[in-house]
Amino acid sequence: MAELLISLAILGVIATFTIPKIVQNSRNSQNSALAKEVASMMVNAFDQYRKNNTITSSTNVFAALTPYLNYVSVDTTSSMDDHALANANYVCGGSLTCLKTHGGGTLFFDQNQRFDVTNPSNSILFFYDPDSRQTGEFTDSPGKSVCFVLQYNGRITSRALVVAGTPWGTGGQTLLPANHDPSWFSWNSTP
Repeated sequence: MAELLISLAILGVIATFTIPKIVQNSRNSQNSALAKEVASMMVNAFDQYRKNNTITSSTNVFAALTPYLNYVSVDTTSSMDDHALANANYVCGGSLTCLKTHGGGTLFFDQNQRFDVTNPSNSILFFYDPDSRQTGEFTDSPGKSVCFVLQYNGRITSRALVVAGTPWGTGGQTLLPANHDPSWFSWNSTP
């Protein structure tokens, strides 16, 4: 009987350390898959727009792409986490319209972005927040949003993989900090 109790105690200790990690890995995989789905949706919307319209430097990104996006509702009141290294958060409303996605997260990008046809290396910047809420943390928490960069040639990357020399790459736009993705996001199948 003592051996059985010792075995159960050992299994309990092992479970205490492994189950939370398994649950977190599962949540990270789910969030990563949803983010990739949103990225794909943005690429498809951009492709559809380009097939049906002529892009000019006055073309508003939000107005052009929104009709091609699959989302649940528009949100103009929530506060969302910024990307993993930023010490700020986004408040939906004004020029920043947030779109609630079918996966439960929020897609947000600036309504004032324009297509810059004079610079073919320019890009569209957008964010996906998987938990659709502001955690108030400025650390690499699971709730942080992932920043995506959609190049005008149709190539999409996350902030960590942005191409050097492009407006959001090294030596380009300095609005974002050093290349980094949140801990929950990975292009691989297992984060």
